[in-house]
Amino acid sequence: MLGSRDRILTTHTGSLPRPAALTDMYARRVENEDVDEAALDAAGKLATRHVVRQQIAAGIDVGNNGEQQREAFFLYVRRRMSGFGGSWNRRPMADIARYPGFRAWAAEQEGVRRSVSNRGALPKAIGEVRYLDPALVKAECDEFLATLAEVEGGFAEPFMTAPSPGIIAAALLNEHYNTEDAYLHALGQALRVEYEAIVGAGFLLQIDAPDLALERHVSFQDRPLGDFIDFAERVVGTINEALQNIPRDRVRIHACWGNYEAPHDCDVDLHEILPTISQAKVGGWVLPFANPRHAHEYRCLKDLPLDDGQVVVAGVIDPLTNFVEHPEVVADRLERVVQAVGDPTRVLAGTDCGFDTSAGRGRVAEDVVWAKLRAMADGARIASERLGMKGA
Repeated sequence: MLGSRDRILTTHTGSLPRPAALTDMYARRVENEDVDEAALDAAGKLATRHVVRQQIAAGIDVGNNGEQQREAFFLYVRRRMSGFGGSWNRRPMADIARYPGFRAWAAEQEGVRRSVSNRGALPKAIGEVRYLDPALVKAECDEFLATLAEVEGGFAEPFMTAPSPGIIAAALLNEHYNTEDAYLHALGQALRVEYEAIVGAGFLLQIDAPDLALERHVSFQDRPLGDFIDFAERVVGTINEALQNIPRDRVRIHACWGNYEAPHDCDVDLHEILPTISQAKVGGWVLPFANPRHAHEYRCLKDLPLDDGQVVVAGVIDPLTNFVEHPEVVADRLERVVQAVGDPTRVLAGTDCGFDTSAGRGRVAEDVVWAKLRAMADGARIASERLGMKGA
C-alpha cells in the first residue's frame, strides 16, 4: 500500500456517479422489470472507462472503477451469492425517526428520481450463503484491468472495493442460520472469494464497513452500547478470518456513520468504536472528517496505534453537499490530521464516503464531483508544501 512519501497522495472511498441510463437499468432490474443484460453490461463498461479518465484528470493517485458495474456497494452480492430471496424493509435510522419534519421532507425527496433503494424491499438470507462462481468477480477485475490498459495516465495504485460481512448481515435479514455468528461466518467465507480475487488481480482491497459505526443507530438503536460493540468485534473477527491469506498491506477498511443527509445526532462517537476498528488486520483506515458532525474527531487519531506501513485516509471532502471545498480548507484539514497522526507520510487525502453508494442516490451533481476531487488534489499539494514534503 502506497504511503505519502514525497507528497500527500489522493484517493476516494469508491462509488462515483453512474450515468442516468445505467442507473435506470439497475433500478428497473431491482424492481423485477425486464432489462437487456447485454445493454446493461455494455453501459457499465463504458461508464467504467469514463470515471477512470475523470479521476485521472482530477488528480486522483489511488483510484478505482467507480463501482460502475454494481447496482450498489453491497446489494450486488445478491447476484453473486446463493441463499438470498424474499423481501423486507430496514427500520429507520434513529436520527431520522427523531425528527418527523425531516422524515417527511426526506420521504418527499425519495420520489424525485429513480434509484436503487438501500433500505426498502431488501432481500433476506433464506438459504445457504455461498459464492456462486469466482468468474463473477474475476470478470469485474478483468474489465478494470482492461480499462487501465486503455486509458492514458493511470493511477499510482488502483483499488477495488468489497463489502464487510457486517453490513450484509445487518441489512439482509437472516432467516436461515441458527445464530448471527453462523450467518457472519458464512458471509465471511463467501466474501473471502472476492477479497482474494481482488488482491490476486493486483488491486488494493478496500473493505466497506459502515456497519462498524452505522449500525449503532440502526439495528442497535434500542440496545446498550455494549451490545453494539460486541457485534462490531465479531464483525472485525470475521473480516480478519476472511483476510488470513492476504497481506495486511494490501487492505484498507472504510468505516462511517451512513452516507445520507440527516441530523446524525444519534451517531456513536468515534472514540467509542476506534479500539474495535483498530483490531482489523489491515494496512489502512479510511475515516470521515469533513462532515459537520464528525469533523472534530480527527483528534482521536492520536489514539490509533499505527504499525510500520499503516496509513490513514482522512476524509476531507463531503460527498453529500454540492459545495466545492476550497483547496485551503482541504489543506487545513489535512494539516490537522497530520498533527494528530504525527507523520505526513502516513496520511492520504480522501472523501468521507462514496458519491453514489446505491445507484441514483447520490446527492452531488457529476460535474461538481470532479470539481470536488480537483479541489482535494489542489489542497493536498498545498498541505504537502506547508509540511515541507520533498516532492511538493
